[in-house]
Amino acid sequence: MFRPDDSHSGESEPPINSRKRKNGEDSAYRQLELNFPKKHRFVHEEGSSSVMATSHKLLGRKSLTSKSGQTKKLVIKNLKDKPSLPANYQEETWCKLRRAVHAIHTSSSINESLEELYKAVENMCSHRMGSTVYERLREECDDHVKSRLGEIGTEDSLDPPLFLKKLDKCWQNHCSQTLMIRSIFLFLDRTYVMQNSTVISLWEMGLELFKVHVASQDTVKSKAVDGILCLIESERTGEQVDRTLVKSLVRMLVDLQMYADEFEAPFLVATDRLYAAEGKRLMTSDTVTIPEYLTHVDRRLRQESDRILHYLDQSTRLPLVASVERQLLSSHLSAILEKVVCLGFDDLMHHHRLPDLLLLYQLVSRVKGGLDKMCGAWSQYIKKCGSAVVVNPEKDKTMIHELLDFKDTLDEVLVKAFQGNDKFVNALKESFEAFINKRLNKPAELLAKFVDGKMRAGNKEVTDEDLERLLDKVLIIFRFINGKDVFEAFYKKDLAKRLLVGKSASVDAERSFLSKLKQECGAAFTSKLEGMFKDMELSKDVMINFRQHVSHCSSSKHIDLSVSILTMGYWPTYQPVEVVLPPEMTRLQDNFQKFYLSKYSGRKLRWQTTLGHCVLKASFSAGHKELQVSLFQALVLLLFNDGTEFGFADILQATGIEEWELCRTLQSLACGKARVLKKTPKGKDVQTADQFTVYEDFRHKLFRIKINQIQMKETPEENTTTTENVFQDRQYQIDAAIVRIMKTRRTLQHNLLISECYSQLKFPVKPSDLKKRIESLIDRDYVERDKEDSQLYHYVA
Repeated sequence: MFRPDDSHSGESEPPINSRKRKNGEDSAYRQLELNFPKKHRFVHEEGSSSVMATSHKLLGRKSLTSKSGQTKKLVIKNLKDKPSLPANYQEETWCKLRRAVHAIHTSSSINESLEELYKAVENMCSHRMGSTVYERLREECDDHVKSRLGEIGTEDSLDPPLFLKKLDKCWQNHCSQTLMIRSIFLFLDRTYVMQNSTVISLWEMGLELFKVHVASQDTVKSKAVDGILCLIESERTGEQVDRTLVKSLVRMLVDLQMYADEFEAPFLVATDRLYAAEGKRLMTSDTVTIPEYLTHVDRRLRQESDRILHYLDQSTRLPLVASVERQLLSSHLSAILEKVVCLGFDDLMHHHRLPDLLLLYQLVSRVKGGLDKMCGAWSQYIKKCGSAVVVNPEKDKTMIHELLDFKDTLDEVLVKAFQGNDKFVNALKESFEAFINKRLNKPAELLAKFVDGKMRAGNKEVTDEDLERLLDKVLIIFRFINGKDVFEAFYKKDLAKRLLVGKSASVDAERSFLSKLKQECGAAFTSKLEGMFKDMELSKDVMINFRQHVSHCSSSKHIDLSVSILTMGYWPTYQPVEVVLPPEMTRLQDNFQKFYLSKYSGRKLRWQTTLGHCVLKASFSAGHKELQVSLFQALVLLLFNDGTEFGFADILQATGIEEWELCRTLQSLACGKARVLKKTPKGKDVQTADQFTVYEDFRHKLFRIKINQIQMKETPEENTTTTENVFQDRQYQIDAAIVRIMKTRRTLQHNLLISECYSQLKFPVKPSDLKKRIESLIDRDYVERDKEDSQLYHYVA
């Protein structure tokens, strides 16, 4: 109910229940019948405080006030009635729509405009006819799709490519017709279909009908799948095929949700069968090399990736690539790595074929467990090639050179072909350590001699920068050697010669290499070597003081003496050799000894004549020369100041030099490059009956000439002595380790003690040697054996 307010004009109306009564009159409500539809009516409930209404606006509402202030009546009119549809509207409209659908299916012209057809569908859906329109449209499309099967032709005599083209044309026409129909019935798709979850969209309806009536037919399905597989197989064999046709048909199977079940499974089976036969044929061929096979596999992988890119579905990528890798790589991986003929893995390494090795690495890394097998082949190759160098005594002269070159080659392969893979890096270290220690002590000895050869003065093969890089490489080889104490023994002996004779090429290089050894092995390893350098520095200071001391003695001014004072614990042990020195030298030695002992009381000096060297002034018919010779060479040459000819026996008696040493000395003076003596009879070797005279016509382009001592090959006895010294030092270290372990553990089983010794000792040792040292300690009462258990030891405090 609604009552207009008489007290307001042109203002908003207050709530009905708040209106005041005027002049005591009771408020009377006037009932107005509102003949609106139910949802448009205003409803006033008794006792409510407001008027409730829908959101529809009131039509014809006016609020006018007369000049006298009286409010006119408000008149509200009903909405106009909704127009009703003609009785035959639904049938006529559908007939018009059906004619349009039929025209689309038959590819003929449509009489009505698309806008008119779209409006017709909208009107029918607005008047709740969407269900009827959808069902009739489905029946119309169903009848048409059923007739599509005849357009394709399913007879067996039909050529497969022709069949595929007809099927593709039928599919393309169906898709375009479905899209056209959907554009007309779009309002139906967006209203009725969206509001009903039980029905599918018009596009999905079209796909379903084509799948049911065409694609799912056994004849069509089998011929379509077989035809597509035939085209793909032809393309794999190198023929040109219509990729657009294949792509369209594959897209059809994907859209119809038939791809995975009907096509992908047989496609992968055919792929497995093809590449299995191809891999077996190529691997059993004696004319196909491994690089050619790898190139073929790489080409196949790229071809299959290209097919996925152009016409296969992306879901096939993983199983397809896995099939190729399984049939061409996994099944033949061992044969690829172990193949002896036709450039196998070893041949690729031997010929340093980096591109082929890189391709092999890239392909093998795609296979599960492939890198492990390849890493095993890499390790076997390193051990085989390295052992051939280390174990063969005939290669001792070139062993270190070959090992350094071999290591450089492996490093290049590791970086450029194997991309620095950690597995291959670790395999390289383990393999190098395995083969270089197959021959105990010899690699360490030769490595020390190699360093000596590079550190000697006059070595013009390398510059300072090259020498530094070379020493870094030597240090890498040094890391792989277990017997580092053997290297230290031989290196110390050669270093002593270089320092004492002044043959070191660079003191800076010597100290640099020493610091690297210290960083690698610790301060204890290089303490004696560092002591040698300290002795040389202290000797320089002593000689400065000595020269100041003898500067007042005129008798010794014509001889310049230089002495190196060596600490016996730092330097190698030299056997003293007694020779007959000229009185001038003897007197100078006595002067130095008195001077030194006056400075450092309580010390003892022992002269090492084998390490001495001199510079002599000589006069020849061609002029004066200075000869830089060893002490033994100087003693022989000084004899000719008192005579013109001496026999071997005379020289032996006058100098006191040992016979074998004198032979070497005379050979250097009379048979070397700088021959200052003549030998009668002539020959390369010195005999006890030979006679020697001064070569007066001696000529040389240099003023100071260095006459090198004939280098005698290191005798097996000398090598044995050095090795025995190392073993003696090792025994002390073994004894110390055993006592240290037993002092900590107090009681220990034999096997556990051996295991503890292996973990603490840094050099290789045999169990038998450890057992001997344990027995020695038992004899010396450091350890005792348990009375009941012979395998149990106790520490004796």
